[in-house]
Amino acid sequence: MKFVYCGLAVLWIFSSVSAADEVSLNQQLLIAARNDDAKNISRLLGEGAAPNSRNRFGDTSLMLAVNAGKIDIVRTLIASKADVNLANIKKVTPLMAAAFHGHAEIARLLIDNGADPTPKDQVSKTAMVYAAGEGHTEIVKILLDKGETAAAHYDNDLTALMWAAAYGHKATVQLLLERGADASAKDNRGKTALMLAEEAGGTDGLFQQPVRNPLPDALRGKSRKEQTVKLNFAHS
Repeated sequence: MKFVYCGLAVLWIFSSVSAADEVSLNQQLLIAARNDDAKNISRLLGEGAAPNSRNRFGDTSLMLAVNAGKIDIVRTLIASKADVNLANIKKVTPLMAAAFHGHAEIARLLIDNGADPTPKDQVSKTAMVYAAGEGHTEIVKILLDKGETAAAHYDNDLTALMWAAAYGHKATVQLLLERGADASAKDNRGKTALMLAEEAGGTDGLFQQPVRNPLPDALRGKSRKEQTVKLNFAHS
């Protein structure tokens, strides 16, 4: 009986050590990703660190690398089967993070490796909404070219166009309008992108933008073929 107990004790000790080693490897991987330590990331993955391990915020090593804009590390993690769609506790995906920070090549890499642009975070924002709101026009174009809608919206019926307009992102607004965003759409307060831009109080950045979809009479130009809307954009 004592022999059996001793044997169980030995097994428990070895299993505990193994589990501790695994946790340690995963923690080291997260630290290496945070510190842009590409050499140690490759080593840790080779030693068995789990590419989809997370920190207390739910961020994976891939998410940390995306946030930091480290495309080589992103490539390494993807090659090691990191889940490109694994969201953190706020439901933010790596693609949303790339869109927010303006890392266009990383966004393209993620999409090419299966990243889904349609998920919504805890406030219903998509990668498109983040890209538009931050004025990252190249990423907006990447998403549009991959089939995402220019009519993307989030809570309170706010649209990507509204967010881009209110923050003065002229090129982003132009692209969204060219690709079919509805300038007459209203949020739950009845306000359009133009109204939100005017409320922001900016006067510099006045420009004319051809609009393909119908606008209210107050915003229509003389030509019915290529209507024009003038937007005053604020800079915050």
